[in-house]
Amino acid sequence: MFLTISTSGDAQSPATDLGFLLHKHPDKAQRFSTSHGTAHVLYPEAGVERCTAALLLEVDPVALVRRAKGRGRGGAPDSALAQYVNDRPYAASSLLAVAIGSVFSSAIKGQCAARPELPERARPLRVEIPALPARGGAALVERLFAPLGWTVTARPVALDERFPEWGDSRYVALMLEGELRLVEALRQLYVLLPVLDDAKHYWVAPDEVEKLLRFGEGWLENHPEQRLITSRYLSRRWGLTRDALDRLALARLAEADDTEADELDNAVDETADTEERPVPLAVQRRAAILDALRRSGASRVLDLGCGQGQLVGELLKDARFTEIVGVDVSIRALKEASRRLRLDRMPERQAARVALLQGSLAYTDRRLAGYDAAVLSEVVEHLDLPRLPALEYAVFGAARPATVVVTTPNVEYNVRWETLPAGHVRHADHRFEWTRKEFRAWAERVARRHGYTVEFLPVGPDDPEVGPPTQMAVFHRRDDAGEDAGKKTHSDVNDVNDVNGVSDKQRGTDESAKEARTA
Repeated sequence: MFLTISTSGDAQSPATDLGFLLHKHPDKAQRFSTSHGTAHVLYPEAGVERCTAALLLEVDPVALVRRAKGRGRGGAPDSALAQYVNDRPYAASSLLAVAIGSVFSSAIKGQCAARPELPERARPLRVEIPALPARGGAALVERLFAPLGWTVTARPVALDERFPEWGDSRYVALMLEGELRLVEALRQLYVLLPVLDDAKHYWVAPDEVEKLLRFGEGWLENHPEQRLITSRYLSRRWGLTRDALDRLALARLAEADDTEADELDNAVDETADTEERPVPLAVQRRAAILDALRRSGASRVLDLGCGQGQLVGELLKDARFTEIVGVDVSIRALKEASRRLRLDRMPERQAARVALLQGSLAYTDRRLAGYDAAVLSEVVEHLDLPRLPALEYAVFGAARPATVVVTTPNVEYNVRWETLPAGHVRHADHRFEWTRKEFRAWAERVARRHGYTVEFLPVGPDDPEVGPPTQMAVFHRRDDAGEDAGKKTHSDVNDVNDVNGVSDKQRGTDESAKEARTA
């Protein structure tokens, strides 16, 4: 099996930095013993402007058969059917992935003791694999790697060039080009090579879920082929696959909620925080929302975009909230909310207080009318700006609760996040993030148009220069507004949609916005 990783550079950032990243000196040819043969690392070229590292894995077919026992538990299908004559020594597979993980163990962890700044730098990379099994063809290779930022060239290999009528084999010659961190490239290869081969050479145990989540962190949570990747990596063991998918969904929602997955899953007692452990922003945000709802005197509350039901759970703890309705467009999020809230085991009197509904905030919904209060927590920033008028009308013009609480990130505060690159939003699916001035202008316009007053409150530490990390607006319906405000804005929102070319049927959000808005 053969793999090359190439990069380019200049005098300020020489290409030979690749040697530091891989912990393998470009002037040496090194060999490493593995459980299935010998791995060689060498550099066909190593200069300031261009450097290429090659990994050659010589597989011992006898050792492979003996280790996998040839059949049954632990034996890959190809090895089981043809123990000694097969493609395993030549075609990239889980064998190569394991070699990457062991030979480049420091690099795949993002460690570089000699030059600790290097692993965090993106650099131009080219990865080439001359023989890659692809059960799904070149199209699947494109679907797996392109969303990760790679330019993909996957050339199908003919069964026999002398007989073109035989068609293509299941192998492709792969070339990936892109500007990424090396640690990201290695982790993606570690996961996706066995996914494409779809025939792991070892028994898949529960600890494989931990490997998948560890090496998939930062890219698998939002990958469009997440389900296929997870299923194939875990050899279609459905129990393990369900566990991994649930944890990936939790990680994605935790990222969108600016908190840790453990905190979202109630693994941490929020009441037990000490001075040594800062209160997470998500917890502060829910506390601020609850305080605003209590001050409003609301008893029947809508949580619009309820996600996994964290706020619903907090509302249930307070007896003054007699009816709580969580609404979300994502069925998966609602199922997770039901599980976390333990609705099936909840006492009857308690269960009578809560309901979970599937629905889109881009459409008016008669079920949402007549409530005391509604919450839009970290929702609006997941919508394209031309779609906001539809949401505004659905909430403020049609449902018209007496109080509406809206929270959204304050983009000015982003400079205080050390790990957030300059110019980036906090979550990949945020369509925008407002400054305090922009948020105030939007909220005041909505309040004026729909017959509300509005007050603004900070959530989190209120920095004297850039303000708080989260900004909150609390809308109160004016008693003198009546129904005319809602009727007037219905025509206004249609005018806005017509200008932007958005018909009633087109007004729903696209699929990625729907999923992200659940957070």
